[in-house]
Amino acid sequence: MPEGPEIRRAADNIERALRNKTVQDIYFAFPHLEGYEDLLRGAIVTRVDTKGKAMLIKFDNGFTIYSHNQLYGKWYIRNLYNYPKTNRQLRLALHNEKKSALLYSASNIEVLRDEEVPEHPFISKVGPDLLSEKVTIDDLLERMKDKRFRNRKWAILLLDQSFVAGIGNYLRSEIMFTSGIHPSLRPIDCPPDQLKKAAESIIHLVKQSYETGGITNDLELAKKLKAEGVKRSGYRHWVFNREGASCFICGSEIEKNVAASRRLYSCPVCQSLPDKKGV
Repeated sequence: MPEGPEIRRAADNIERALRNKTVQDIYFAFPHLEGYEDLLRGAIVTRVDTKGKAMLIKFDNGFTIYSHNQLYGKWYIRNLYNYPKTNRQLRLALHNEKKSALLYSASNIEVLRDEEVPEHPFISKVGPDLLSEKVTIDDLLERMKDKRFRNRKWAILLLDQSFVAGIGNYLRSEIMFTSGIHPSLRPIDCPPDQLKKAAESIIHLVKQSYETGGITNDLELAKKLKAEGVKRSGYRHWVFNREGASCFICGSEIEKNVAASRRLYSCPVCQSLPDKKGV
């Protein structure tokens, strides 16, 4: 599933293609949405926003298209009516005088009045979006200490979109590694300096992943490894998807476990429990 940085990058591409331009034609695959085609045809796209893994395409007539890619959804930006060759099913198409924005395979698409957006079941519960809102370290520290979140294991909490929007599986492993958090720990178990480090890692890694197209490793190290001929999968992340490989920091073997029914990667030394560190 694409995570927040990937959705924000897709939104940027869509915004470049559609913003301030008139929708000349529109297509919804789902019958219950077909009635909105005439309503949105002729409207101008004013903004393309994100809330975690959800996308919001806003129009000047007071309506918004909500979409969530879930596992298989994928956006394509093409020249007008130049459809890609794919086995995916087209779910939504927006066309202006030059470009087509095409959403394939996604099943979660809705049309909302602008005033309905904050009350949407997903939007109303999702946490802050680091790529669409101003979120500070102090904001995140407050959430970590909140009774809703402080007693939950980090390995589960970081996937909860009501905590912070847009964090998925690879970001979870990377945030926990760079914060030195053992998979069994909860925010309440961590000292203040580690909570601050976790807040810094969340902000830094989400933004870096967005800016680099998914690289969460140290950028100088990633550049060095790439120059040495290491494949992208070998230098992209600190620990995610690197089971059995050596930790870039201490040389220990990266471990793979399962948490919240999804794979979690960690270093047994860099992320050891506090009383075992340095042993």
